[in-house]
Amino acid sequence: MTTNRPWIAPSHPGVYDEIGRRYRTHRSPDPRIAAQIERALDDAATVCNVGAGLGAYESTSRRVLAVEPSREMLRQRSASEARVVRGVAEALPFADEAFAAALAVLTVHHWLDPDLGLAELRRIARRRVVFSFDLSRHYDYWLVSDYLPEIATLEDRCPSVEQIAEGIEATRVETIWIPHDCSDGFMCAYWRRPEAYLEPDVRACISGIAQLEPAIVERGITQLAADLSSGVWHQRHGAELELERMDWGYRLIVSNPEG
Repeated sequence: MTTNRPWIAPSHPGVYDEIGRRYRTHRSPDPRIAAQIERALDDAATVCNVGAGLGAYESTSRRVLAVEPSREMLRQRSASEARVVRGVAEALPFADEAFAAALAVLTVHHWLDPDLGLAELRRIARRRVVFSFDLSRHYDYWLVSDYLPEIATLEDRCPSVEQIAEGIEATRVETIWIPHDCSDGFMCAYWRRPEAYLEPDVRACISGIAQLEPAIVERGITQLAADLSSGVWHQRHGAELELERMDWGYRLIVSNPEG
């Protein structure tokens, strides 16, 4: 995939070969989100985790087969984790209804053909669970609106929650509330810990930041640092520091044959 926006690196199946090298450090699955995903998987004994990365949110009580295109992410997985094959969402090498459930966690926005990938989820499993985000709410997040608005343009290839719901024939959509101490360092995880974004390793583990040109990131993060130092950030967003959790647009989109 090419782009005419020079500050954005092209998305491709191996994008995490570049940006996934430090994921073990800051992308630990959050137990509250994990519990919500486990409930959505219901009684599925076999799960195909598509775009699996390092295996966050893979259940240890189910038989899981992971699919991941990035050699770097595969390299970091330990032998004790789920069996894994190298492949892409758009061409899953499995028979129809080979699994009780298909899982896709924060990955659809990286697929080259989301419609085809979602069709593949439908084909291989009767139950489908997709962790994604609502674009309009996601981009109200202060890191995007105040400091790195280019992120909003980066993700314009991501299908909407409604499109994903249609693509997997969803029976419900759940809000994933983000706790103030979320251990999974995706983009909005640090909403009550803004100083975290000043750390290069934290930013390197957030694909929406890591895919921007360094000069763009430096400009935005320099402004964030200045606003934290001057108190401007606290004037704008200090009320959030009193909250335990926030809705930043993350959604669990579920197709359950049982309803």
